[in-house]
Amino acid sequence: MDLIQNAFPRHEDTAPSMPAPAPAPASRRTSGRTLAVAAAMAAGLLLSGCGGGAAAPGADQAPAADPAAGAGASGSINICGGKDASGIYKGTAEAFTKANGKVTAKYTEIGATTDEMRTQAVQRLEGKSAECDLFLTDVIWTSEFASQGWILDQTELVEANKDRLIPSTVETAKYEDKYWASPFFTNAGLIYYQKDKVAKPDTWQQLYAEAAGAPGNSFVYQGKQYEGLTVNFLEMLYSAGGEVLDDQGEVSIDSPETREVLDFMAKGLKDGSADRAVLTYNEDAGRLAYESGNFGYQRNWPHVNRLLNATPLAGTFGVAPLPAWEGGKASGVLGGWNLAISAHSTNQAGAVAFIDFATTPEWQKHVAMDFSQAPVNEAAYSDPDVLAKMPFATELLASVKNSKPRPISPVYPQISQAIYKNVYAVLSGTATTEDAVKTMAEEITAAKASF
Repeated sequence: MDLIQNAFPRHEDTAPSMPAPAPAPASRRTSGRTLAVAAAMAAGLLLSGCGGGAAAPGADQAPAADPAAGAGASGSINICGGKDASGIYKGTAEAFTKANGKVTAKYTEIGATTDEMRTQAVQRLEGKSAECDLFLTDVIWTSEFASQGWILDQTELVEANKDRLIPSTVETAKYEDKYWASPFFTNAGLIYYQKDKVAKPDTWQQLYAEAAGAPGNSFVYQGKQYEGLTVNFLEMLYSAGGEVLDDQGEVSIDSPETREVLDFMAKGLKDGSADRAVLTYNEDAGRLAYESGNFGYQRNWPHVNRLLNATPLAGTFGVAPLPAWEGGKASGVLGGWNLAISAHSTNQAGAVAFIDFATTPEWQKHVAMDFSQAPVNEAAYSDPDVLAKMPFATELLASVKNSKPRPISPVYPQISQAIYKNVYAVLSGTATTEDAVKTMAEEITAAKASF
């Protein structure tokens, strides 16, 4: 967070790297693991779990939050999360305390990075600690936390507040047809383009064609072998009509759409649409490369707008929502943070009251104006005060509304690794598209079988 103060979160805050090694939950261990799963365990990829004690109750037995409870709340609550670089967490706690009058809220940092925060949250939840009433949860943690019975079922609460929330953001809190958290702020990818070199892209095909038109027009994205590459790939796959898992949760990535997108991305590196250096880029490296002025397009997160405006490129670039696939529609991948109520909270009513406050249209305007985060309330994006502080709000809203969650599964970290490892193999030329697709599907199937 050192480079981005009072800005949109860096990608590592919305799409963290794989969690640290931990034993599989006792209730989930089996004796007949496949070799692929054993290898994944050796690599430290399995999600952390109960660690040998009594099995967690699981999602099917989790208690539900009462949406009416907030009205009579009193006492104190503690919200736990990561480094508060923009001040939004402490700021919201202070504003809630002042507005509510009966409930005192404080914010506690439990990790400097996303991975540290997750580790600390899991330790508290597994240990049934009552320290934290609410946890800030990354959108990709929902399935894991819900499946272990660590957080309250918020279905009724989310349904009660649904008219104030952008539908795509609500989907990040869903697991097994229930909602387990409330969206607090969101995030979605954008395209930055040099207006004197290239045009605003309507399709990925147009972007790649213009990027190949001249040496200084090429495209910068996150192609390093990590979570960011999963997101970049899924943005194209979703827009092409492909999926990783189908509506029944079955593996569907072995598809014509996956092959088409992989071939397209690989061809782009060969014909100069994208410089091969993207294979080493994460968000910050890509941004810094783009700031050189030697590129036409950049895919990155909204926080980059403020950073670019502090460079000589200020005034030279435009901002656009992610483009559509030719013959398809635009689609992105949601980031952001949600509010989950601990199953061990001693003041669940106070937690409900805090969520009610944090998701109001009035406070969501402050989420944008005061903290430069992307609201989960659509009306905020057209508010004149918000537009004065966030002039690209219209483009950001389009990306958010068109975006979808990453594959919903308690073993998402293994799924993501199977994706970025095999996509990288194709882009770097060490595997064919056909071999990579087959391997990807096999590894995702093995990961799902481990839970």
